[in-house]
Amino acid sequence: MIRTHLGLSVGTTGARATIATPPASTRPVTTSDWRERLPVLSAGGVTLRELRLSDAPSLHRLLTTAEVSRFISPPPSTVEGFERFITWAQRERAAGRYICFAVVPEGADAAIGLFQIRQLDPSFEVAEWGFALAQAHWGTGVFLATAPAVVDFAIDTVGVRRLEARSSVLNGRGNGALRKLGAANEALLRKSFLKDGEYHDQMLWAITADDWRLLRMPVSQRAH
Repeated sequence: MIRTHLGLSVGTTGARATIATPPASTRPVTTSDWRERLPVLSAGGVTLRELRLSDAPSLHRLLTTAEVSRFISPPPSTVEGFERFITWAQRERAAGRYICFAVVPEGADAAIGLFQIRQLDPSFEVAEWGFALAQAHWGTGVFLATAPAVVDFAIDTVGVRRLEARSSVLNGRGNGALRKLGAANEALLRKSFLKDGEYHDQMLWAITADDWRLLRMPVSQRAH
């Protein structure tokens, strides 16, 4: 998990997005009606869509296990708590402060995880993201299949210039997933995350819009 405050944190695994995107050099920041409703994104046989109240039971069942919740802020402890979180997420999205995508595998109806993006400044040019996936989907390629679509959306649609993530130093899976994605490890944040009454060190990861567009550009188009 990567710091997801259901609330915001990091965590799990994945393989590269299959959604079609034009070359990075020609992809301008676009405007969208995401404050009205999130678009539906497809990547690697997985759908990313707006959270629904009907997702609450599956999120409660899958994201409150000891393994999944180990590196995140405590998730809601009841289905009703997740319903309140979903209602809050939709309200914050409408206000332009927060975005939360449900992760839904092909052939399923309910979410098995989520991606969150929240603004860190009024312009939404600096943002923090986090993700959480059910343990059964760790190591299956879901994260690296879908995360690029989320970063593309943050940069090209929302206009994020810098996207940060914070992950416990003990979270080898989450840190490895961010490294594979191309995030830069910028700092060690000492005693920055309180979990179960104990403060833990975190690693600060960042993706900038310029670096991401270069990373996504075909090798043949990169300047030498």
